[in-house]
Amino acid sequence: MSGKTSNEKPHSANETAEFQNNALAQQYGGGHVGGWVGRLPSSWVPYVQLARLSPPAALFLIYFPHFFGIILAAIIQRSPISQVLQASSVMLGGSFFFSNAAHGWNDLIDAPVDKSIPRTRKRPIPRGAITPCAAFVFTATQAIGAASFLLLMPPGSVIYAIPNIVGTFYYPWAKRHTNFAQLVLGFCLAWGIIMGSCAMGLEPFIGGPFGSGNGWARFFWIEPSTTCLFLASILWTVIYDSIYAHQDVKDDIRVGLKSIAVLLKDWTKPLLWLLLSCMIALLYTCGSLLSMGLAFHVIAGGGSLLSLGAMIANVELKDSASCWWWFRYGFWLAGGAIAGGLLSEYVAIRPAL
Repeated sequence: MSGKTSNEKPHSANETAEFQNNALAQQYGGGHVGGWVGRLPSSWVPYVQLARLSPPAALFLIYFPHFFGIILAAIIQRSPISQVLQASSVMLGGSFFFSNAAHGWNDLIDAPVDKSIPRTRKRPIPRGAITPCAAFVFTATQAIGAASFLLLMPPGSVIYAIPNIVGTFYYPWAKRHTNFAQLVLGFCLAWGIIMGSCAMGLEPFIGGPFGSGNGWARFFWIEPSTTCLFLASILWTVIYDSIYAHQDVKDDIRVGLKSIAVLLKDWTKPLLWLLLSCMIALLYTCGSLLSMGLAFHVIAGGGSLLSLGAMIANVELKDSASCWWWFRYGFWLAGGAIAGGLLSEYVAIRPAL
Protein backbone atom coordinates (compact mmCIF):
# COMPACT_ATOMS: atom_id res chain seq x y z
CA MET A 1 0.00 0.00 0.00
CA SER A 2 1.16 3.48 -0.75
CA GLY A 3 -0.06 4.88 2.53
CA LYS A 4 -2.18 7.54 0.84
CA THR A 5 -5.77 8.05 1.93
CA SER A 6 -8.60 8.49 -0.54
CA ASN A 7 -8.51 12.24 0.09
CA GLU A 8 -4.81 12.67 -0.68
CA LYS A 9 -3.83 13.47 -4.25
CA PRO A 10 -0.79 11.87 -5.94
CA HIS A 11 1.91 14.22 -7.22
CA SER A 12 4.06 12.19 -9.62
CA ALA A 13 3.18 9.94 -12.56
CA ASN A 14 4.23 6.86 -10.58
CA GLU A 15 2.17 7.93 -7.59
CA THR A 16 -0.81 8.54 -9.87
CA ALA A 17 -0.54 5.04 -11.34
CA GLU A 18 -0.20 3.51 -7.87
CA PHE A 19 -3.14 5.56 -6.59
CA GLN A 20 -5.33 4.39 -9.50
CA ASN A 21 -4.27 0.76 -9.12
CA ASN A 22 -5.09 0.84 -5.42
CA ALA A 23 -8.50 2.34 -6.19
CA LEU A 24 -9.21 -0.32 -8.80
CA ALA A 25 -8.08 -3.07 -6.46
CA GLN A 26 -10.61 -1.80 -3.94
CA GLN A 27 -13.35 -2.15 -6.56
CA TYR A 28 -12.86 -5.42 -8.42
CA GLY A 29 -9.24 -6.27 -7.89
CA GLY A 30 -10.01 -8.52 -4.96
CA GLY A 31 -9.12 -6.02 -2.26
CA HIS A 32 -12.41 -4.35 -1.35
CA VAL A 33 -12.74 -3.61 2.37
CA GLY A 34 -15.44 -0.92 2.59
CA GLY A 35 -19.12 -1.09 3.46
CA TRP A 36 -20.47 -4.31 4.94
CA VAL A 37 -17.16 -6.10 4.37
CA GLY A 38 -15.53 -3.95 7.05
CA ARG A 39 -18.03 -5.21 9.63
CA LEU A 40 -17.03 -8.85 9.19
CA PRO A 41 -14.47 -10.70 11.33
CA SER A 42 -11.03 -9.97 9.91
CA SER A 43 -10.42 -13.67 9.14
CA TRP A 44 -13.45 -13.71 6.82
CA VAL A 45 -12.47 -10.69 4.75
CA PRO A 46 -9.86 -12.36 2.50
CA TYR A 47 -12.38 -15.03 1.51
CA VAL A 48 -15.02 -12.43 0.70
CA GLN A 49 -12.41 -10.70 -1.44
CA LEU A 50 -11.39 -13.99 -3.08
CA ALA A 51 -15.03 -14.64 -4.02
CA ARG A 52 -15.56 -11.03 -5.23
CA LEU A 53 -18.71 -10.70 -3.12
CA SER A 54 -18.28 -6.94 -2.82
CA PRO A 55 -19.29 -5.29 -5.04
CA PRO A 56 -21.74 -8.03 -6.15
CA ALA A 57 -21.07 -7.74 -9.89
CA ALA A 58 -19.30 -11.13 -9.80
CA LEU A 59 -22.38 -12.89 -8.50
CA PHE A 60 -24.76 -11.21 -10.89
CA LEU A 61 -22.65 -11.69 -13.99
CA ILE A 62 -23.23 -15.40 -13.30
CA TYR A 63 -26.84 -15.11 -12.09
CA PHE A 64 -28.19 -12.84 -14.84
CA PRO A 65 -28.03 -15.49 -17.62
CA HIS A 66 -29.64 -18.08 -15.33
CA PHE A 67 -32.46 -15.63 -14.71
CA PHE A 68 -32.77 -14.93 -18.45
CA GLY A 69 -33.20 -18.67 -19.04
CA ILE A 70 -35.80 -18.98 -16.32
CA ILE A 71 -38.00 -16.16 -17.62
CA LEU A 72 -37.64 -17.21 -21.26
CA ALA A 73 -38.70 -20.74 -20.32
CA ALA A 74 -41.62 -19.31 -18.34
CA ILE A 75 -42.72 -17.35 -21.41
CA ILE A 76 -42.48 -20.41 -23.65
CA GLN A 77 -44.32 -22.68 -21.22
CA ARG A 78 -46.72 -20.12 -19.77
CA SER A 79 -45.40 -21.12 -16.34
CA PRO A 80 -47.00 -19.97 -13.07
CA ILE A 81 -45.23 -17.42 -10.90
CA SER A 82 -44.70 -19.99 -8.14
CA GLN A 83 -42.54 -22.09 -10.47
CA VAL A 84 -40.59 -19.00 -11.55
CA LEU A 85 -39.89 -17.99 -7.95
CA GLN A 86 -38.81 -21.49 -6.99
CA ALA A 87 -36.46 -21.83 -9.96
CA SER A 88 -35.08 -18.32 -9.39
CA SER A 89 -34.27 -19.15 -5.77
CA VAL A 90 -32.54 -22.40 -6.69
CA MET A 91 -30.51 -20.69 -9.41
CA LEU A 92 -29.56 -17.79 -7.12
CA GLY A 93 -28.27 -20.19 -4.48
CA GLY A 94 -26.40 -22.24 -7.06
CA SER A 95 -24.98 -19.10 -8.69
CA PHE A 96 -23.73 -17.84 -5.32
CA PHE A 97 -21.65 -20.95 -4.65
CA PHE A 98 -20.61 -21.35 -8.28
CA SER A 99 -19.42 -17.74 -8.42
CA ASN A 100 -17.38 -18.25 -5.26
CA ALA A 101 -15.84 -21.44 -6.66
CA ALA A 102 -15.15 -19.97 -10.11
CA HIS A 103 -13.41 -16.88 -8.74
CA GLY A 104 -11.45 -18.92 -6.22
CA TRP A 105 -10.26 -21.29 -8.95
CA ASN A 106 -9.36 -18.42 -11.28
CA ASP A 107 -7.30 -16.67 -8.59
CA LEU A 108 -5.63 -19.91 -7.54
CA ILE A 109 -4.38 -20.55 -11.07
CA ASP A 110 -3.60 -16.88 -11.75
CA ALA A 111 -1.81 -16.19 -8.46
CA PRO A 112 1.74 -16.30 -9.91
CA VAL A 113 0.72 -13.83 -12.63
CA ASP A 114 -1.36 -11.64 -10.30
CA LYS A 115 1.75 -10.98 -8.21
CA SER A 116 3.36 -9.10 -11.09
CA ILE A 117 0.36 -6.96 -12.10
CA PRO A 118 -0.18 -3.78 -10.05
CA ARG A 119 -3.99 -3.97 -10.08
CA THR A 120 -4.12 -7.57 -8.86
CA ARG A 121 -1.03 -8.03 -6.72
CA LYS A 122 -3.00 -7.22 -3.54
CA ARG A 123 -5.54 -9.97 -4.13
CA PRO A 124 -5.74 -12.36 -1.14
CA ILE A 125 -3.46 -15.11 -2.51
CA PRO A 126 -0.68 -12.93 -3.97
CA ARG A 127 -0.46 -10.79 -0.84
CA GLY A 128 -0.38 -13.86 1.41
CA ALA A 129 -3.72 -13.38 3.17
CA ILE A 130 -4.81 -16.83 1.98
CA THR A 131 -2.48 -19.73 1.29
CA PRO A 132 -2.91 -21.68 -1.97
CA CYS A 133 -3.94 -24.73 0.08
CA ALA A 134 -6.63 -22.77 1.93
CA ALA A 135 -7.83 -21.26 -1.36
CA PHE A 136 -8.13 -24.74 -2.87
CA VAL A 137 -10.15 -26.01 0.10
CA PHE A 138 -12.42 -22.96 -0.09
CA THR A 139 -12.89 -23.44 -3.84
CA ALA A 140 -13.66 -27.15 -3.43
CA THR A 141 -16.23 -26.55 -0.70
CA GLN A 142 -17.95 -23.86 -2.76
CA ALA A 143 -18.01 -26.18 -5.79
CA ILE A 144 -19.66 -28.87 -3.68
CA GLY A 145 -22.18 -26.31 -2.49
CA ALA A 146 -22.97 -25.36 -6.10
CA ALA A 147 -23.30 -29.01 -7.11
CA SER A 148 -25.77 -29.64 -4.27
CA PHE A 149 -28.23 -27.26 -5.93
CA LEU A 150 -28.33 -29.53 -8.97
CA LEU A 151 -30.17 -32.02 -6.74
CA LEU A 152 -33.05 -29.53 -6.51
CA MET A 153 -33.46 -29.41 -10.29
CA PRO A 154 -35.45 -31.77 -12.54
CA PRO A 155 -33.94 -35.22 -13.18
CA GLY A 156 -31.51 -35.15 -16.10
CA SER A 157 -30.26 -31.63 -15.36
CA VAL A 158 -26.85 -32.75 -14.11
CA ILE A 159 -25.61 -33.68 -17.57
CA TYR A 160 -26.34 -30.15 -18.80
CA ALA A 161 -23.99 -28.69 -16.15
CA ILE A 162 -20.96 -30.55 -17.49
CA PRO A 163 -20.04 -28.14 -20.36
CA ASN A 164 -20.06 -25.20 -17.96
CA ILE A 165 -17.96 -27.03 -15.38
CA VAL A 166 -15.39 -27.98 -18.03
CA GLY A 167 -15.34 -24.45 -19.50
CA THR A 168 -14.96 -22.80 -16.11
CA PHE A 169 -12.16 -25.20 -15.15
CA TYR A 170 -10.32 -24.37 -18.38
CA TYR A 171 -10.91 -20.60 -18.44
CA PRO A 172 -7.80 -19.53 -16.43
CA TRP A 173 -5.62 -21.32 -19.01
CA ALA A 174 -7.60 -19.89 -21.93
CA LYS A 175 -5.98 -16.54 -21.16
CA ARG A 176 -2.66 -18.19 -21.88
CA HIS A 177 -3.72 -20.17 -24.96
CA THR A 178 -5.89 -17.84 -27.03
CA ASN A 179 -6.64 -14.18 -27.65
CA PHE A 180 -10.32 -15.09 -27.56
CA ALA A 181 -10.56 -15.96 -23.89
CA GLN A 182 -13.58 -13.64 -23.75
CA LEU A 183 -15.45 -16.13 -25.92
CA VAL A 184 -14.64 -18.93 -23.50
CA LEU A 185 -15.89 -16.78 -20.62
CA GLY A 186 -18.95 -15.79 -22.65
CA PHE A 187 -19.80 -19.43 -23.28
CA CYS A 188 -19.42 -20.29 -19.57
CA LEU A 189 -21.63 -17.43 -18.42
CA ALA A 190 -24.24 -17.76 -21.17
CA TRP A 191 -24.61 -21.44 -20.32
CA GLY A 192 -26.61 -20.20 -17.37
CA ILE A 193 -29.47 -19.71 -19.83
CA ILE A 194 -29.44 -23.46 -20.49
CA MET A 195 -29.39 -24.22 -16.76
CA GLY A 196 -32.18 -21.72 -16.09
CA SER A 197 -34.26 -23.45 -18.74
CA CYS A 198 -33.54 -26.81 -17.10
CA ALA A 199 -34.59 -25.44 -13.73
CA MET A 200 -38.00 -24.70 -15.26
CA GLY A 201 -38.26 -28.23 -16.63
CA LEU A 202 -37.98 -27.03 -20.22
CA GLU A 203 -35.87 -29.21 -22.47
CA PRO A 204 -33.33 -26.82 -24.06
CA PHE A 205 -32.00 -29.46 -26.46
CA ILE A 206 -34.73 -31.03 -28.55
CA GLY A 207 -34.66 -34.75 -27.85
CA GLY A 208 -32.51 -34.32 -24.74
CA PRO A 209 -32.69 -36.08 -21.37
CA PHE A 210 -36.16 -34.70 -20.57
CA GLY A 211 -37.67 -36.06 -23.80
CA SER A 212 -37.82 -39.18 -25.89
CA GLY A 213 -35.67 -38.13 -28.87
CA ASN A 214 -32.59 -40.03 -29.89
CA GLY A 215 -29.39 -39.45 -31.82
CA TRP A 216 -27.36 -36.31 -32.44
CA ALA A 217 -30.43 -34.05 -32.13
CA ARG A 218 -30.23 -34.17 -28.35
CA PHE A 219 -26.83 -32.45 -28.49
CA PHE A 220 -27.12 -30.00 -31.37
CA TRP A 221 -30.71 -28.90 -31.88
CA ILE A 222 -31.45 -26.18 -29.35
CA GLU A 223 -34.85 -24.50 -28.99
CA PRO A 224 -34.52 -21.56 -31.47
CA SER A 225 -35.38 -18.66 -29.18
CA THR A 226 -33.10 -20.10 -26.49
CA THR A 227 -30.32 -20.30 -29.07
CA CYS A 228 -30.70 -16.62 -29.95
CA LEU A 229 -30.69 -15.50 -26.32
CA PHE A 230 -27.71 -17.76 -25.60
CA LEU A 231 -25.67 -16.28 -28.46
CA ALA A 232 -26.71 -12.72 -27.52
CA SER A 233 -25.53 -13.34 -23.97
CA ILE A 234 -22.15 -14.57 -25.23
CA LEU A 235 -21.71 -11.36 -27.23
CA TRP A 236 -22.80 -9.28 -24.24
CA THR A 237 -20.03 -10.88 -22.17
CA VAL A 238 -17.43 -10.42 -24.90
CA ILE A 239 -18.32 -6.72 -25.12
CA TYR A 240 -18.10 -5.86 -21.43
CA ASP A 241 -15.18 -8.19 -20.66
CA SER A 242 -13.11 -6.86 -23.57
CA ILE A 243 -13.48 -3.39 -22.05
CA TYR A 244 -12.64 -4.80 -18.62
CA ALA A 245 -9.53 -6.47 -20.09
CA HIS A 246 -8.22 -3.12 -21.33
CA GLN A 247 -7.40 -2.23 -17.72
CA ASP A 248 -4.34 -4.48 -17.88
CA VAL A 249 -3.27 -4.54 -21.55
CA LYS A 250 0.33 -3.41 -20.97
CA ASP A 251 0.79 -5.74 -18.03
CA ASP A 252 -0.86 -8.66 -19.83
CA ILE A 253 1.52 -8.24 -22.77
CA ARG A 254 4.46 -8.13 -20.38
CA VAL A 255 3.49 -11.37 -18.59
CA GLY A 256 2.23 -13.18 -21.68
CA LEU A 257 -1.52 -13.21 -21.09
CA LYS A 258 -3.84 -12.98 -24.09
CA SER A 259 -7.20 -11.36 -24.77
CA ILE A 260 -9.15 -9.52 -27.43
CA ALA A 261 -7.85 -6.31 -25.83
CA VAL A 262 -4.25 -7.49 -26.26
CA LEU A 263 -4.90 -8.60 -29.83
CA LEU A 264 -6.68 -5.49 -31.09
CA LYS A 265 -5.58 -2.75 -28.67
CA ASP A 266 -6.85 0.55 -30.17
CA TRP A 267 -8.88 -1.35 -32.78
CA THR A 268 -11.12 -2.99 -30.18
CA LYS A 269 -14.01 -0.55 -30.56
CA PRO A 270 -14.86 -1.37 -34.22
CA LEU A 271 -15.19 -5.04 -33.26
CA LEU A 272 -17.36 -4.15 -30.26
CA TRP A 273 -19.71 -2.11 -32.46
CA LEU A 274 -20.07 -5.11 -34.78
CA LEU A 275 -20.72 -7.45 -31.86
CA LEU A 276 -23.30 -5.06 -30.42
CA SER A 277 -25.13 -4.97 -33.77
CA CYS A 278 -25.20 -8.78 -33.85
CA MET A 279 -26.35 -8.92 -30.22
CA ILE A 280 -29.30 -6.59 -30.87
CA ALA A 281 -30.25 -8.59 -33.97
CA LEU A 282 -30.23 -11.79 -31.91
CA LEU A 283 -32.41 -10.23 -29.20
CA TYR A 284 -34.84 -9.06 -31.88
CA THR A 285 -34.92 -12.54 -33.42
CA CYS A 286 -35.49 -14.14 -30.01
CA GLY A 287 -38.50 -11.91 -29.42
CA SER A 288 -39.85 -12.35 -32.93
CA LEU A 289 -39.68 -16.15 -32.75
CA LEU A 290 -42.00 -16.05 -29.73
CA SER A 291 -44.11 -13.13 -31.01
CA MET A 292 -43.13 -11.01 -28.02
CA GLY A 293 -44.63 -7.58 -27.66
CA LEU A 294 -43.16 -4.16 -28.26
CA ALA A 295 -42.16 -3.77 -24.61
CA PHE A 296 -39.62 -6.59 -24.88
CA HIS A 297 -37.98 -5.08 -27.95
CA VAL A 298 -37.90 -1.57 -26.50
CA ILE A 299 -36.63 -2.55 -23.05
CA ALA A 300 -34.30 -5.47 -23.89
CA GLY A 301 -33.11 -4.43 -27.34
CA GLY A 302 -33.32 -0.68 -26.92
CA GLY A 303 -31.94 -0.71 -23.39
CA SER A 304 -28.98 -2.89 -24.40
CA LEU A 305 -28.28 -0.73 -27.42
CA LEU A 306 -28.30 2.49 -25.40
CA SER A 307 -26.29 1.21 -22.42
CA LEU A 308 -23.68 -0.79 -24.33
CA GLY A 309 -23.55 1.78 -27.12
CA ALA A 310 -22.82 4.50 -24.57
CA MET A 311 -20.16 2.25 -23.03
CA ILE A 312 -18.39 1.62 -26.33
CA ALA A 313 -18.64 5.23 -27.47
CA ASN A 314 -17.45 6.85 -24.26
CA VAL A 315 -14.98 4.47 -22.63
CA GLU A 316 -11.33 5.52 -22.75
CA LEU A 317 -9.60 2.23 -23.40
CA LYS A 318 -6.21 3.53 -22.25
CA ASP A 319 -7.65 4.69 -18.92
CA SER A 320 -8.08 1.85 -16.41
CA ALA A 321 -10.47 3.84 -14.26
CA SER A 322 -12.66 4.60 -17.30
CA CYS A 323 -12.68 0.93 -18.31
CA TRP A 324 -13.74 -0.07 -14.81
CA TRP A 325 -16.46 2.59 -14.60
CA TRP A 326 -18.05 1.68 -17.92
CA PHE A 327 -17.75 -2.06 -17.28
CA ARG A 328 -19.47 -1.63 -13.96
CA TYR A 329 -22.39 0.50 -15.07
CA GLY A 330 -22.72 -0.82 -18.61
CA PHE A 331 -22.88 -4.35 -17.27
CA TRP A 332 -25.66 -3.60 -14.81
CA LEU A 333 -27.70 -1.51 -17.24
CA ALA A 334 -27.55 -4.01 -20.09
CA GLY A 335 -28.23 -6.99 -17.81
CA GLY A 336 -31.13 -5.14 -16.22
CA ALA A 337 -32.50 -4.21 -19.64
CA ILE A 338 -32.57 -7.82 -20.88
CA ALA A 339 -34.08 -9.04 -17.61
CA GLY A 340 -36.63 -6.21 -17.69
CA GLY A 341 -37.60 -6.93 -21.27
CA LEU A 342 -38.18 -10.61 -20.54
CA LEU A 343 -40.14 -9.78 -17.39
CA SER A 344 -42.33 -7.32 -19.29
CA GLU A 345 -43.31 -10.08 -21.71
CA TYR A 346 -43.95 -12.56 -18.91
CA VAL A 347 -46.16 -10.06 -17.08
CA ALA A 348 -48.03 -9.33 -20.34
CA ILE A 349 -48.96 -12.99 -20.80
CA ARG A 350 -49.88 -13.54 -17.16
CA PRO A 351 -53.63 -12.80 -17.64
CA ALA A 352 -53.75 -15.71 -20.07
CA LEU A 353 -52.33 -18.18 -17.57
